[in-house]
Order: sequence, then structure tokens, then C-alpha cells
Amino acid sequence: MFHKLYPRWYPARQSIKLDPKGKSLRDEEILQHLPVGTTATLYFKDLGPQIGWTTVFLIEYTGPLFIYFLFYFRMTFVYGLDERFTSSPHPVVNLACICHSFHYIKRLIETIFVHRFSRGTMPLRNIVKNCLYYWGFAAWLAYYINHPLYTPPSYGKKQINFAVIMFLLCEAGNFSIHVALSDLRRNGSKTCKIPYPTKNPFTWLFFFVSCPNYTYEDKVILINREINANAVTRNILNFLGQNRWGPGSVSLS
Repeated sequence: MFHKLYPRWYPARQSIKLDPKGKSLRDEEILQHLPVGTTATLYFKDLGPQIGWTTVFLIEYTGPLFIYFLFYFRMTFVYGLDERFTSSPHPVVNLACICHSFHYIKRLIETIFVHRFSRGTMPLRNIVKNCLYYWGFAAWLAYYINHPLYTPPSYGKKQINFAVIMFLLCEAGNFSIHVALSDLRRNGSKTCKIPYPTKNPFTWLFFFVSCPNYTYEDKVILINREINANAVTRNILNFLGQNRWGPGSVSLS
């Protein structure tokens, strides 16, 4: 009804409260069931332009996928004219590109077919911050891994093989957690539920941490260190970023 009177404030932009300092009413709440008498004062707040979470994830994960290729194919504006469209002589650089692409293609597939969100949208202004995080660090890693002066890991094939095995295990774990979280809303419910370990061994991390999907993803980034020492810096910043987003993910699950 409010949207019909004021079309610019579509439902996702609306925050309706019973108290100015209270929590916003959930979409599924019914007015007759609220703790009010025969009359009630509702407080409205415009949340600003919104963007759907599926669209957010698609934008966040598509960027790193294509940005990495700019460095992998050594475009003219990246390393200069002398190195344009050349390729690295080290096979591990090709392997790093495959792993990076696999990770983000997996995340795109999960966004379309696996993820279910308790909230439909987020403020549009936040997309810039989120994209700077994902796109910026993808460019940072790609720059050093594909640099003409790059040198392979000091321990050779043993180090690389170990990193690949751990990478695949962590990707499987990350996927398993996302499926487990998605199963909590199999019937379209948006109610927050506590996830528990299942028969899948990868979900047993729920015994120890509340967001094991981030635990597995952090390990994927740590594995990048086996290929590129500069990833240590990203590990620190990634931890800080996910330490901030993690609690929010718990409340959204």
C-alpha cells in the first residue's frame, strides 16, 4: 500500500519500525500479530537504492575472473610494450591461472544454483566497496604472479603438488559448507537457523567455527602463498575483511 502511494520507495527501500530506535519489521510479519493495540504508529526510513544479492555476487566474482586475464595475457598497458602478449616460461603460472579461474567460476555457479539469501538486497552504495576488495586484490595477485620477473616456488614440484591438493580439498570444503547452508532454506524459508555438521566430513568444521566457508576460503588464499609470497599481505587484509563480514554472515544465515 505504501509503495502504491509513493512508487519511488519500492519495498526493498523501506524500513518500517514500531520504535524509531528499534529493529525493522520483517517482511513476513503481519500487522495484526504485532504487539500493538487498536492503533499503532509506524516509523518509516528510506534505505536508499538497493541491489539484489545475486546480482552483487555475480558482479563481485565476474570482475576477478576477467581482471586476472589482463595480467595473464600481459596486455600492453600492464607490463609495457616489450612484454605485451608474451607468456611466462613457468608452467606453475599457467596452473595458478587455472586455479584462480576455477575458484571464481565455482563461485558464480554457486551464486546461481546454490545460494539462498535471507535478505533480498543490500544498499547499492556498498557495491563499490565490495568490488574494490575482490577486484583490487585479484589485480594485485595477478600482477606479481604473471610478472616477467616472477620466479617459481623454492621447493619446486613438491611444494606445487602439495598446494594443488590442498587447494582442491579446500574448494570441496567451501562448496560443501555452501550446500549445507543452502539446505537450511530448502523450502524457501528466510528464518535464521543454526547450521550443524552433516555426514559430509567437510562440514565437521561446524564443530569448531561458525563460518567454516570462510575458513576454507582463507586456506585457499594461504595456498596462493605457495606460489606467490606477496599473497601474505592479502592474507592479512582478507582476514580483516572477513573478520568484519563474518559476524554479519552468521546473522544472515
